[in-house]
Amino acid sequence: MADRVTVIGWDGSPLTEAARGALGAATLVAGAAHHLALPEVPGTAERIRLGSLDLAARRIAAHRGTAVVLADGDPGFFGVVRTLRAPEFGLEVEVVPAVSSVAAAFARAGMPWDDAQVVVAHKRTLRRAVNVCRAHSKVAVLTAPGAGPAELGLLLDGVHRTFVICEELGTERERVTVVTSDKAADHVWRDPNVVIAIGGPAAGGDGGWIAGRDPAAGPRGWTQPAEVYGGVFGEGETDLLRAAQLARLGPRVGDLVWDIGCGGGAFATEAARGGAAVIAVDRDPESCARTESAARRFGVHLQVVHGTAPHILEILPEPDVVRIGGGGAAVVSAVADRRPQRIVTHAATRDEAELVGRDLTEHGYDVECALLQSVELDTRAWTEKERSVAFLLSGVLPDRAP
Repeated sequence: MADRVTVIGWDGSPLTEAARGALGAATLVAGAAHHLALPEVPGTAERIRLGSLDLAARRIAAHRGTAVVLADGDPGFFGVVRTLRAPEFGLEVEVVPAVSSVAAAFARAGMPWDDAQVVVAHKRTLRRAVNVCRAHSKVAVLTAPGAGPAELGLLLDGVHRTFVICEELGTERERVTVVTSDKAADHVWRDPNVVIAIGGPAAGGDGGWIAGRDPAAGPRGWTQPAEVYGGVFGEGETDLLRAAQLARLGPRVGDLVWDIGCGGGAFATEAARGGAAVIAVDRDPESCARTESAARRFGVHLQVVHGTAPHILEILPEPDVVRIGGGGAAVVSAVADRRPQRIVTHAATRDEAELVGRDLTEHGYDVECALLQSVELDTRAWTEKERSVAFLLSGVLPDRAP
């Protein structure tokens, strides 16, 4: 095992005395090509070009001597420290940090970033990073080859964002460019780069108490009564039914939610309040307008698509979870063909519920159905004011759960 492992962050500025001392004593140095080219790296030291972090960690663990790992920015912030500290390698590390790439990017843009979401985009997580950009007004994206500004812009089709793209921060080739997201694919961008995506409703107030999005923003409760949205909803939009649907779907940050037949926009808005990206679909222009108004009222961003399901669904990006507020069995079947993790809908009769349930089962979903009955009472006289009954159906795809 290496006698000592020092991880040095580098942001383009001169190395500190501690960093130079650690490098001078190193018998093994790991880093990217531009790190290994630094004049402070001893000529006699073994050099490892960082590719697979796990492979590099194994070689460092097997090394007899003093090891140094060079990394861009703060290596403890989405960096190599997590890998080196994994129990299977048994390494104790010292860290000499530098300014993180995200902090440097916001500094170049002259913007505060305590209200920003920070995500990492590589080929496996690109879609989820895009969903965060859909749902939030300020997002920093640490990119990777094949998951950079061009790919982000292409997948944000239909959603306008401004990109601040910071390439090769801290080097002589540093470049900062501002483009709209739809133009990002028109350029070739140099790695490494950081993308700041800006757009949608801005967070209000004079600063918060928690970094990123304040989870306590807005009124308490998963759902709000109809009067909060300024309208009267149909029987498929009662607040208790919506609460049950939200509980079944569990939308979260990084998810894309489809709300098909969005009606007054209550469910779409409430899913967006939880941090998920939402596409709300309705064939009625007035419903689309009400949904946009509800989103503005609660300060959330969602995409409203005017069109008739199931045909309009063909042009939408892949969903994680879907609420079907209308359209019948044909829409349920079309949604199931897209294989979201979870689907929730409701039916007015048992026959309709059985038809929908059979269709979901044939598509490979595990189906649950519950008869929900709610009775609203006037508490002044304790008399019945309103009664609603609905069959709640939910389907979970086992090979994509949870």
